[in-house]
Amino acid sequence: MKKKYTIQKSPFVVPTNDGKLIEEHFGLASDKNQAISIAYMIAPPNWKEPFQTPEFDEYTYIIKGKKQFIIEDERVVLEALQSIKIEKNTRVQYSNPFDEPCEYLAICTPAFSMDLVNREEE
Repeated sequence: MKKKYTIQKSPFVVPTNDGKLIEEHFGLASDKNQAISIAYMIAPPNWKEPFQTPEFDEYTYIIKGKKQFIIEDERVVLEALQSIKIEKNTRVQYSNPFDEPCEYLAICTPAFSMDLVNREEE
């Protein structure tokens, strides 16, 4: 009988060149049939991504530290135990301009894909 659950004991570590840790527990990097993606991340101090306008909803839950979001033209800072949902087709920049690493979970629906993130050139 096939089990109706999956335990993830070895998440896919997404290669990065900016010092950010991305461990994808469920998502397209490890299974092309995933409808959502769930990733554990650590953004180092003074890290930032370019602005982007993703074609997916993104939920972020802060575990430790702080993370800055520039959503359209509004600056939002979340701290540990806070969360946010950013709707698809919203221009956003994610960063950690603070002195401590930021540990968080990111959940995207549909699943995160570089084809859907629409990052701007810096």
